[in-house]
Amino acid sequence: MERAQSQLAGETVEGKAGGGAVVVVMTGTQEVRSVTISPEAVDPSDVETLQDLVLAAVKDAIERSKQLAAERLGGITGGLKL
Repeated sequence: MERAQSQLAGETVEGKAGGGAVVVVMTGTQEVRSVTISPEAVDPSDVETLQDLVLAAVKDAIERSKQLAAERLGGITGGLKL
């Protein structure tokens, strides 16, 4: 179990929003590694949209990270949700 968790820490997933305008890279242990925002997504007169895109990308990354963890740890935990 410890080895699998260590491996998860080394694997990454990408959460995206706005057709890739905002990309969040996160490890399998849900540590954010990077946030990339394309210049086209930055409109000083519409900060709220950018905030929504960042939030959506983070949520997407979290969901993908959880899926990755479930795949990697599922065999070890016998399907138990820990």
